Amino acid sequence: MAQEVFKRTEKKYLLTKKQYDLLNLRLAEYMKKDKFFESDIMSVYYDTPDYRLIRASLDKPVFKEKVRLRTYGVPTDNSTAFLEYKRKFKGVVYKRRTFMALDDVLRFIDGEEVEENNPQIENELRYAFKIYEDLAPRMLISYHRLAYSGIEDPNLRITFDDMIIYRGYELDLRNGIYGRELLNEGERLMEIKIPNAMPLWLSHILDDLKIYPSSFSKYGKAYTTLMLENKLGGRDQLTADRKARNPKPYKTAI
Repeated sequence: MAQEVFKRTEKKYLLTKKQYDLLNLRLAEYMKKDKFFESDIMSVYYDTPDYRLIRASLDKPVFKEKVRLRTYGVPTDNSTAFLEYKRKFKGVVYKRRTFMALDDVLRFIDGEEVEENNPQIENELRYAFKIYEDLAPRMLISYHRLAYSGIEDPNLRITFDDMIIYRGYELDLRNGIYGRELLNEGERLMEIKIPNAMPLWLSHILDDLKIYPSSFSKYGKAYTTLMLENKLGGRDQLTADRKARNPKPYKTAI
């Protein structure tokens, strides 16, 4: 069964290609490929018409939250989809999610009755849609991920994301992966996820390679990029940057 409740510290690092290559060599002694090592992840971020959630998050408050719908690979109506309520308080991430067939999740969001998977979590999600007026899809972000877990501590997870693509139009996950690149060529976003303190060996490796934490947010970066372009009179994204669809499929990670 897929995990539904998460409590952990998550730290992000923006890596150059050189840093990524060197880090991979150093991690081989401590990390192994995760069960679902390679995947394409697609997420639709829900927000208010004035983007209240992401604007609050960019102000770096003590408490912030996000609501998103996620699939692994391009879904069909019957594919497993995850509706997530992610909150962060004083650096600790609390994520609760329910999973259903995509068609059922969309019906749930519309307020229809569906077979419940976890009533407590689904009530929390209903509350989120109630307190934020007109919560609706605002941004779709997809990326290719490589995931590793600790050899001695399987709760330690390190992921590397590249080919991060975003769009603010055609927000149905079933439409596929296309849009605009978010990172510079060769860059990867690393996330270290652990319930407790970072192990000393990992801290030493990061120090040696001069890899430092970043406040990078995929949704935040996509939002600020589009807002800046709109302010400067940039072209409409729909006509400016359509790209190839139908990426190589990978294992579904649940």
